[in-house]
Amino acid sequence: MNLPNKLTLLRVLLIPVFLVMIYVEAISYHFLWALVVFAAASFTDMLDGKIARKRGLVTNFGKFLDPLADKVLVITGLIVFVSLDEIRMSAIPLIIIVAREFMVSGLRLLAAEEGVVVAAGIWGKLKTAFTMVTLVVGLLYLTVAFDFGVAVPDWFRTWVLGGLIWISTALTILSGLVYLKGCWSYIDSDK
Repeated sequence: MNLPNKLTLLRVLLIPVFLVMIYVEAISYHFLWALVVFAAASFTDMLDGKIARKRGLVTNFGKFLDPLADKVLVITGLIVFVSLDEIRMSAIPLIIIVAREFMVSGLRLLAAEEGVVVAAGIWGKLKTAFTMVTLVVGLLYLTVAFDFGVAVPDWFRTWVLGGLIWISTALTILSGLVYLKGCWSYIDSDK
């Protein structure tokens, strides 16, 4: 297994560590540790792709696992945000994002039946990167406000973090439509 694929696997393995850090309040500065773990997992996404392209290590396994690892990491973070009273995120963006991920996964399966591996496109990568940054901002808010007890104005959570979440949702919709258009030829209602 090459280095980019190992980094992708590391991203997957960091997800349960992130969950332990975010939910186990007995751990000192648990939001800070969750932020560090999530940021490290997000960084592996950028790193594995750069290494794979630079060294010519792009594999079908990586094309499959990398977007899957991204989906699981991002959806885990969003589910956490919906579950935390400190964030109070609406479930609506989460539902839209999960629906898009199911649609894209289904389109990838249809393409795979034709022997085509659909790699992540630029809009999908942008959506993922922006959502990861949004989650890091939210985790930073939790760290500052609750681990360190700094008074953060309520408008920051409502308007800044909420705005970032809705921008992520809009990018999710746009990238989903781009995937749908690009994979439309694999959809045949007569098959």
